Amino acid sequence: MCLRHFLIYSFLISTTAISAQSLRGSVSDDQGQVLPFVRVYLEGTQLGALTDSCGIFTIAPIPADTYVLTVSAYGYETLRDRVTFQTDEQKVMHLQLKPVQELGEVVVSGTLREVRRDESPVPVEVYTPAFFRKNPSPSVFDALQTVNGVRPQLNCNICNTGDIHINGLEGPYTLVLIDGMPIVSSLSSVYGLSGIPAGLIERVEIVRGPASSLYGSEAVGGLINVITKTPEKAPLLSADILFTSWNELNADLSFCASPAKHTKVLTAIDYFHFDRITDKNGDGFTDVSLQDRVSLFQKWTFQGKNKRELQLMSRYLYEDRWGGDVNWDRSFRGGDSIYGESISTNRWELIGRYALPVKEKISLAFSYNYHAQDSRYGTVSFIATQQTGFTLLSWEKKLGKHELLTGTALRYTWYNDNTPATFSADSLAPQDQAAITLLPGLFVQDEWQISDKQSVLAGVRYDYNSVHGAVFTPRIAYRWKPAGKSIFRLNAGTGFRVVNLFTEDHAALTGAREVVIEEKLRPERSYNINFDWLRKISFKRTRLELEMNAFYTWFDNRITADYTSDADKIIYRNLTGHAESRGINANADLEWDGKLSLNVGATLMEVSMIEKGKRFPQLLTENFTATWAISYRLVRFGLSIDYTGNLYSPMKLPLLGPLDPRDPYSPWWSIQNVQLTCRRLRNIELYTGVKNLLNWTPARKSPFLIARTSDPFDKQVQYDGSGQVLATEDNPYALTFDPTYMYAPNQGIRAFAGIRIAVKAQKKRAMDKL
Repeated sequence: MCLRHFLIYSFLISTTAISAQSLRGSVSDDQGQVLPFVRVYLEGTQLGALTDSCGIFTIAPIPADTYVLTVSAYGYETLRDRVTFQTDEQKVMHLQLKPVQELGEVVVSGTLREVRRDESPVPVEVYTPAFFRKNPSPSVFDALQTVNGVRPQLNCNICNTGDIHINGLEGPYTLVLIDGMPIVSSLSSVYGLSGIPAGLIERVEIVRGPASSLYGSEAVGGLINVITKTPEKAPLLSADILFTSWNELNADLSFCASPAKHTKVLTAIDYFHFDRITDKNGDGFTDVSLQDRVSLFQKWTFQGKNKRELQLMSRYLYEDRWGGDVNWDRSFRGGDSIYGESISTNRWELIGRYALPVKEKISLAFSYNYHAQDSRYGTVSFIATQQTGFTLLSWEKKLGKHELLTGTALRYTWYNDNTPATFSADSLAPQDQAAITLLPGLFVQDEWQISDKQSVLAGVRYDYNSVHGAVFTPRIAYRWKPAGKSIFRLNAGTGFRVVNLFTEDHAALTGAREVVIEEKLRPERSYNINFDWLRKISFKRTRLELEMNAFYTWFDNRITADYTSDADKIIYRNLTGHAESRGINANADLEWDGKLSLNVGATLMEVSMIEKGKRFPQLLTENFTATWAISYRLVRFGLSIDYTGNLYSPMKLPLLGPLDPRDPYSPWWSIQNVQLTCRRLRNIELYTGVKNLLNWTPARKSPFLIARTSDPFDKQVQYDGSGQVLATEDNPYALTFDPTYMYAPNQGIRAFAGIRIAVKAQKKRAMDKL
């Protein structure tokens, strides 16, 4: 190798005698291996070259000036540095590139401790900000629409509240974490994913299947862990401003500071505004709810002795949204003349994590959130307050080939609202009583590294719910990595959750339906097994990653909402049989020559209820879904093109009765987007594009979406003696007002444009990842 370098340098020195400015050199990795076909160019110019088979390049002639020299190759960190050329100056440079660390290499969600993704027995999917920037969105909720098997589901045509489905399972079965803390609970599932500035997200980790053995209640179908950047990794200053042709404005601003020695703080502000009343489907109601949202975020790190670190994160969220009759204003809030749904939210969050100053690896994590919601759904008032405190004390210990993790957790929930959920019957009058729930738990987990190729993880958790009693949740995982680059994982586990309908099911509040609970609802239990195969294939200029996951989940005590037995009621009860979710999803990630990237995924599944020997599908659940994100970089011009989209098969929809003229199933539908990004300016990205290229909205395939918008308070509806709706001349389909016929966004085609600015610390500017 020394001889090779001697010959290379001899060649370079012997060929530098040219009259104009020039740059000649060689490129190798950090081990001294020469790198062929590496792009070496001067940003903002047409000047550049590829290294030959010996890693040598030449750029000439070069006008005298100062440039940003960029060296990039797939699999290596991109090198950027300023280079100044004087008149008649010939430079010779030997450049070294460091191998890039695999995106998402270290994950925490599957095992509650940092572990390399490939070595984790629990399969964890990792998505970075670069992935979400391919389809810029004002919230994490919207951004997840391009993740295979994950679907943001809007549950109301009017106020546009929604939840996140994983593998067809509804939102309450998905636990949402921020920095590993379960602070996004039932009352705030949508709002917890709003107002997180995209620029603050380090990565999003997704685990499919129950995770209750580590995280307790609500981790029944899977979890989404939004991990925010630390002040050390965030830019000194960043901004992202997005504007659409629908007059939507989203602005993120963040900056870092070091107010004291060993102390750093990251501050961010997120603002979203949309105030255009739009009714393109002509039903007299807004197609998209109007919103004002502001979120303030701070994250502190304090470095103590022996590198013990304390992290504190706080966030405040305020949101005011409304939808309904286009003539509605706040003077009609709660009245029965013009229909509107108005939701005002105030939310505080605090998260902390501290590595205790002891020899053992013991850490304390804690969180607290306060959520106040003041809502009006027509004349229905829903005023609720929830406070949740959570602590987790964990201890990691390595004993030979065993990685032990044990700990204790406590969740405290205080909840009060103005519904019957928190009213207690009294001899004289009902009394309002807050519901207080304590959920202490103990867990232990052992990850046994049998060999370099095999590992087993076994865990068990015991929780005691102050209302429902003891809950026992075990799980086991096995990982096998045979010769080659394939990884096989087999996981089995259980999950549980306790239900509060008024905080989880928006249909229980909106419209004019009466909520009927036939029995005391019992906690739901799930039993899951899934098999995962991962294969990585690398060529000289290409990387391909293939992953396939087969899953099966069995539910006991599944709570169902019956919309069909009575058009004027929603009847809730525990399923006397059981429910199943089964299917397979596959992902393919391709990177070619650092220019083309392709992420394609598809999920085939069936989610159904089995009762009295009959199987029937779950409402609002597709059997097939596909997602894609295709990107191509025009390196010479500093441009990139992104094409993203999704495709959904028909799903069963909630009808109001046998005369309802709407289709009981949705059609095949797809949302597709395209974006052009320019990176020619230092520290600045300009982007523009079109969302919903096909201009798809559900109104295209339905006579109407919201039932009886002309009579939203059901003043003209007539009933028979048994309470059933009668078909009349004014109401030929025997319907009541109802906005739950919702499966796709009402927002049609729209253009967007934006700018991103990121100023990094001086010492980080020389090396930067694409």
